[in-house]
Amino acid sequence: MLNYLLIIGTVYILVLMFFSWRTKKNIKNSTDFMLGGSKIGVAIGLMTFAATLFSTFTLLGMPDFSRIHGVGAWIFLAFSDAVMVFLILWFGFYLRKRVGNSPYQGMSALLQSCYQNRLVGYLYFTAVFLFLTPYIAIQIRGVAIFLVSAFPNFIPVWGWSIGIVLIMLIYSELGGLKAIIYADSLQGTLLLIVVWIVAFNCLNEVGGWSALFEEVASVDKKLLSTPGPTGLLSPQFLIASALAILMIPVTQPQLSTRLVIMKNYNALKKMATSVGFFAILVILPTIIIGMYGAIFYADASTAEFLGSVLLNEQHEMIAALIIIGLFAAAMSTSDSQLFAMGNEIKGLLRLKENDNLRPIRLVILLFAVSALIFSLLSSDELVLLARLSFSGTALMGPMILLGIFSQKPQGFTMIFLSSIGLLIFILSNLNLFPKEIFSLRTDLFLMLFLGFCALVNYYLYKE
Repeated sequence: MLNYLLIIGTVYILVLMFFSWRTKKNIKNSTDFMLGGSKIGVAIGLMTFAATLFSTFTLLGMPDFSRIHGVGAWIFLAFSDAVMVFLILWFGFYLRKRVGNSPYQGMSALLQSCYQNRLVGYLYFTAVFLFLTPYIAIQIRGVAIFLVSAFPNFIPVWGWSIGIVLIMLIYSELGGLKAIIYADSLQGTLLLIVVWIVAFNCLNEVGGWSALFEEVASVDKKLLSTPGPTGLLSPQFLIASALAILMIPVTQPQLSTRLVIMKNYNALKKMATSVGFFAILVILPTIIIGMYGAIFYADASTAEFLGSVLLNEQHEMIAALIIIGLFAAAMSTSDSQLFAMGNEIKGLLRLKENDNLRPIRLVILLFAVSALIFSLLSSDELVLLARLSFSGTALMGPMILLGIFSQKPQGFTMIFLSSIGLLIFILSNLNLFPKEIFSLRTDLFLMLFLGFCALVNYYLYKE
């Protein structure tokens, strides 16, 4: 496998160098660096949006999550992603209308303009800084534990993690967002290819679809229904998770940025529809791999399961391709989020085109170091960590939607309520606040409460 890995890895690095060189010569100001410098079309838009949305947790996290909790994982994720397409179309139209022809300097600055209040920008930035850190961390940790399985006794997890972050920072500093967008296209293609190769191999091993689910039923029938063997996939968990996923394009700056830089709304509509189709294609094989793991690796650790199914049972060339694909997925998603945070701080500091980019680079570095530390301390529950990230940022969703859809400033009430909701959510996850409020999960209650408050606020100020 090492020979294949060296060959494929060399080709991949050369492609990245080409992307970086091609985009670097066109960078003339900070907007070129932070926003790609030009509008993007449907094909590139699809691949960069999908690659940023479906990252390493798709191939590493979802199969393991399905192996432990059952097919309910597929049900809520597929349904949520399908509905998210309509939210992209709806929110994307009004977001682009709100931005207009003005330079887009991130959601923080846009919210400050919508609310005519600087605090709302800092609140949003705080939320995404706190909860995108775990999401970047799972990219780093997921690939690191996978590489430890591939090359045991070579480099420890922390060594791989540091290496991933360094490469990520170097590449992003050279080529800017446009280079990342091009790399996303490569990553999305690699992810789709390798996940289906592994899935077909799993199906072939057990004798097809019918045999797969018959074998799973003989292991544990609870895997084929909700709430699953562990009871995690309860109605409240699924509803709260669906709401968190729906809010991803609204609340996560790396995705809202991509909605803004599409060349026109027609391109955005085609991109959104394609993302829904891509989602089904990339999620479906993960349930196959997960059910295969439930049959043959029911008692294995996460690292043992992933190492066996993705490496040991595959041809050496496929295993090498999987390693490069996972590394590419981790880097493109993390880079996108780092750049989004850089653009947010640019807006908050109100930096102009010719201003020094040093504050932005310092924030990107701080964010990367924070994610690295979190990756070294976090667990291997990649999907649950991703869900934590989605839920934390989703709490900002009602406040964002209220600001975007309103024609005039909406006052301080929603900002205050959102900050209290964020604080309660943090305390709840630190076990310093109850996990339930009025028999509802705390995260679900907060999402519903803030959504209701935003609706009331909208109609009160509309009069």
